Amino acid sequence: MVAAAVILWGHALAALLFAGLALSRLHAGGGSLPRTAFLAALALTALWALAMAGIGGGELVTGVAESLRNLGWLGFMFALLRRDSARRGTAVTTIYGVIALVALVGIGLALFQTAAEPNIAGPIAAARIVLRMMVAVGALVLVNHLYSMVAPAARGGIRLAVIALAMMWLADLALYALAYIGGDWPQALIAARGIVMAAIVPMLAVAVHRNGDWTLNISRTVTWQSLTLVALTIYAMATVLVIGAIQTFGGGYARVAQTAFVFGSAAALLTLLSSPTVKAWLRVIVAKHLFRHRYDYRAEWVRFTETLGLPGESAAPLEERIVKAVADLTDSPAGLLLMADGNGLSLGTGWQWQGEPPVGVAGEGLARLLANGAHIVELDTVRSGDAERDELAAVPQWMLDHHAAWAVVPLVHVNALIGAILLARPPIDRSLDWEDFDLLRIAGRQVASYLAEARAHEQLADARRFDEFNRRFAFILHDVKNLVSQLTLVARNAERHADNPEFRADMIATLQESAGKMNDLLARLSQHNSGRADDPQAVELMPLAQRVAKTRGGSHPVIVSGTRDALAVADAGRLEQALGHLIQNAVEASANGEPVTVTVGRGSIEVADRGTGMTAAFVRDHLFRPFVSTKHGGFGIGAFEARQVIQAMGGTLDVVSREGEGTIFTILLPAMLAPQVMERAA
Repeated sequence: MVAAAVILWGHALAALLFAGLALSRLHAGGGSLPRTAFLAALALTALWALAMAGIGGGELVTGVAESLRNLGWLGFMFALLRRDSARRGTAVTTIYGVIALVALVGIGLALFQTAAEPNIAGPIAAARIVLRMMVAVGALVLVNHLYSMVAPAARGGIRLAVIALAMMWLADLALYALAYIGGDWPQALIAARGIVMAAIVPMLAVAVHRNGDWTLNISRTVTWQSLTLVALTIYAMATVLVIGAIQTFGGGYARVAQTAFVFGSAAALLTLLSSPTVKAWLRVIVAKHLFRHRYDYRAEWVRFTETLGLPGESAAPLEERIVKAVADLTDSPAGLLLMADGNGLSLGTGWQWQGEPPVGVAGEGLARLLANGAHIVELDTVRSGDAERDELAAVPQWMLDHHAAWAVVPLVHVNALIGAILLARPPIDRSLDWEDFDLLRIAGRQVASYLAEARAHEQLADARRFDEFNRRFAFILHDVKNLVSQLTLVARNAERHADNPEFRADMIATLQESAGKMNDLLARLSQHNSGRADDPQAVELMPLAQRVAKTRGGSHPVIVSGTRDALAVADAGRLEQALGHLIQNAVEASANGEPVTVTVGRGSIEVADRGTGMTAAFVRDHLFRPFVSTKHGGFGIGAFEARQVIQAMGGTLDVVSREGEGTIFTILLPAMLAPQVMERAA
């Protein structure tokens, strides 16, 4: 009694809810095909639920109403597919037609059962249950296919509708399976089905509210998976039918025949599915009959860019990745890169290419043909003689003799031919169409930009190496000029003091020091010289300043004063070099007889002159720029190199200058490390 009451009230509530949802959508207006099919499905479901509540599930009217309900929802799902593309092909349409036909056969059997003899009424009832299970299973497969056709970003409303339909047909399948196995209708499950039907109405209401237009965005990848699931379901159903037929007619060898059929069919299916040729053929058929375009451009472009930009040291070289990225677009198993070389094309990198082409792969004719970037050469057309005259004359004979050679894609960047890619024939041989030409032309320009950028990086790296060499040479030339001035002074004094033993000893020391500095300058020109300062050490500033003043001052007075025990953290050789530049500049800027003063402090050295001075604009904009100088014939390197050297040691170089009053340069070295280094020096 409880089950009967639940069946009555559950289905009555479901009928009321479905009818109410149908009326609400009817008043909402609109005449699109999915909306009309949805209203029809709601109305038929309400009539079926009302029949279940009023006259029970065993009556003819209820059975017919259930089949009509299934047909209504199948029509709604099919309308969703047809709305977004008129080219769904025959495959999916056939599946919908077969399931609808099974439902119509069930209606026919129900009508026939009412007039049949009692002795055949039982088998007909069993057959009707089997047909209902087939409809439920097929409908569930189509529900999965419907959900697969929706792009992830557009699954908001469709998801709830799909869940609701899946719940409806899963409840039907469970009821029919138990009825077929047990030979009787389980009342508790019938009651539960009424509750399920009432529960799915709110889900449908929310779904239609979220996506009342019922527009689908097709997902090509998951469609392939759905068709695979449909094919496997058909295979499983066919296997069951064949096994049943063998059991009926096989006699004593039925078990052996069933085993042989199962293993043989499974092995054949796995062999077919593992064949690359079969896979390629199936993809071509699916793309041709189910979609408007051959390519899923978003998926192809994502794969294309990921192949080109594959990170990591283990990745293949850029040239090989470029060939693979273009070849993957047309499922070509191999490719060969041809690089522009003068007026022709030379052999580049290959990807899985079989055989070696000649060294001179193409002449000027093919290069000129490909130069505009709009011409993709289909080699089969050239082989057949149907190509234009310029193609027949331009394509080299070795390409035509290589049967695997399929197409030549130009790589053009900013109206300049970078190279070309020779693609191998795909597993399913076909002619290129307009989609292939458009996609390969765009891909060719894209990979040409990658190759051009790679070349530009190589040229930039070479230019940087030359720039570094030129910079070092300019610094060294500046130092050589100072050494030449020093040696010239020594030679001039030697004419007057050659007989003086002290002068000769000092001259020898000066020559040895100059030779050592020249060797250091030559070492700095080497590409293996990093130009970095040595590890900082404690340097006594006063002796260093006196030594540089004596060397660079010459006949000009340079006065050194300050703290005699001053220490600083620095590279002694580099600091001497920087201080020499500053003293040399101060001497050259001072008038004859006007002394240059060098003041040594703790962690600082100050170089001051009372020369012509500099304007604030010159100090700000030009002083520390190379090759800018206020002196006639100057290189403009001294101040720039001095600051570079001091900054490399972690110090700073400050300057204060007034026009007509002179200039003060102050070297400040990092004092924070000084105590630690002084302790080590002590």
